[in-house]
Amino acid sequence: MNWFTRLRNWHTYRQLRLTEANMVVLDLELTGLDPKRDEIVSAAWVEIRQGRIILNSARHVLNKEVHQLGQSPVIHGVDEQALQRGETLYALLQQLSNLLERRILVCHNALLDWGFIKRAFVYHGIETRPKLLLDTMQIERNRLLRQGQTLAADCLTLSACRQRYGLPLASEHHALSDALSTAELLLAQNSQFGGAQGALVRQLT
Repeated sequence: MNWFTRLRNWHTYRQLRLTEANMVVLDLELTGLDPKRDEIVSAAWVEIRQGRIILNSARHVLNKEVHQLGQSPVIHGVDEQALQRGETLYALLQQLSNLLERRILVCHNALLDWGFIKRAFVYHGIETRPKLLLDTMQIERNRLLRQGQTLAADCLTLSACRQRYGLPLASEHHALSDALSTAELLLAQNSQFGGAQGALVRQLT
């Protein structure tokens, strides 16, 4: 696909309402925050189709090739025994790649998650590109700044963002739970920006 076609598709997707778009919401469990040094412990995702979370699309895949778990057994509850039930990172990425080619990717802190996934795709020679990238953390940051609010420490965590929309408390530091929580947050943001009709994708980018 040439650059002109990609640009045209990008503009087309930005004009859609969120309820018209197909999306995949992704969360990662990581050994650290540096894509050059740290590893993906697991990935979880769930699809949103026409404004509805499709629960039976939810997946949580462990990377059995992790070399150093670090604090993951404490933070994420993933230990060596759990990893034995996992898949290779290449297999995990292949599953994700098949989804991303046709959908908008949604993350909470996309700079972190997409940074790891993009680097892993390049390393394994997998070519994929989501239609667009939405970041629920950035959406919330922009909303608060437009309201003239000061951004306090930890005000953009997933739990803090959910709390402002009246969403219930959810388990943290588990990729599947966080992916579902991010999907719920996005739909709440959609209602906040777009009312009954929902927001245009470009309002959230």
